[in-house]
Amino acid sequence: MSKIVDYELFDVPPRWLFLRVETADGTVGWGEPVVEGRSKTVRTAVEELFDTYLLGEDAGRIEDHWQTMYRGGFYRGGPVLMSAIAGVDQALWDIKGKQIGLPVHELLGGPARERIRVYQWIGGDRPSDVAEQARKQVESGFTALKMNATEEIERVDDPATIDAAETRLREVREAVGDEVGIGVDFHGRVSKPMAKRLVEALEPYDPMFVEEPVLSGHNDALPKIAEHTTTPIATGERMYSRWDFKEVFEDGAVDVIQPDLSHAGGITEVKKIASMAEAYDVAMAPHCPLGPIALASCLQVDAASPNAFIQEQSLDIHYNEGSDVLDYLADPSVFDYEGGYVQIPDAPGLGIEIDEEHVRAQAEKDVDWHNPVWRHADGSVAEW
Repeated sequence: MSKIVDYELFDVPPRWLFLRVETADGTVGWGEPVVEGRSKTVRTAVEELFDTYLLGEDAGRIEDHWQTMYRGGFYRGGPVLMSAIAGVDQALWDIKGKQIGLPVHELLGGPARERIRVYQWIGGDRPSDVAEQARKQVESGFTALKMNATEEIERVDDPATIDAAETRLREVREAVGDEVGIGVDFHGRVSKPMAKRLVEALEPYDPMFVEEPVLSGHNDALPKIAEHTTTPIATGERMYSRWDFKEVFEDGAVDVIQPDLSHAGGITEVKKIASMAEAYDVAMAPHCPLGPIALASCLQVDAASPNAFIQEQSLDIHYNEGSDVLDYLADPSVFDYEGGYVQIPDAPGLGIEIDEEHVRAQAEKDVDWHNPVWRHADGSVAEW
């Protein structure tokens, strides 16, 4: 038995929260528990979990700790608690792998693949200059891209808004050809009536998928939206447990799920969600606009999940101002992208070595990222 004896939390730029957990034998594991824009809230939740349930306990009892953190409280689920649990879970798996001397995916049943395709973001929050950015990213080796579909959009908007989104996708498709995947993220900005029109308008340009066509609270609308397109529908970044995903599996409208390893309960929970999805012939593309610990956790689950088909990553994403994914790694080459793929890390634990000195230095900075609040022309709040 190796007891959990200490933990530390680090707010680091651009908008991440890192967790360091240490056991009595000196093993250190890292997790990334964060809700982007709510890191202080999640920090408090993580502290409560350790002080209530984890300090002094055996680090190796991962499933039992997960059940205790989740079921030990009468009120369950939601982004804050599940993100706190996720980061703790990642760190415990990192510790277990390091103590045994194996990468986490070997402890999940062994690899189903050696590498996985990745996609690159283009265009920013308000998509612009997408064709030129797409061309450059494909020239640099990426075979898949993702872009936002629209900026602010009214609940019932004009034809010009649809035309603008269609034009952007057409220009990207013309710039990169038919052998490149293009994911189009609706970002939950689009209402049900506009989503039906938009998916239909974009279909001629063969998106790889349309992501979060409506907010997850409106998942009951997805079957009707699916009737307007043959494009694969993806969702899941704002869904936090297998119970949240159960409905979309049962109604059959979703083709790609996108659980986030730092929001949906960590490695333990997302591996279960992936297995549920496989039973419904649904692919998985984990959400990850986050840091290196979250990405490493994704890749460990991707490795052991036959239905994983592509991985989001945040290198050069528009959110990463002042710091980026590779900056926190002792060996950045672990995330080298070759031919549009990344190799599954095979070092013990999560397969990465965090540059702890750099983390501590960056944590001295003032980090206070919050997403913008957008408003419509009439002054009402718009979905970001």
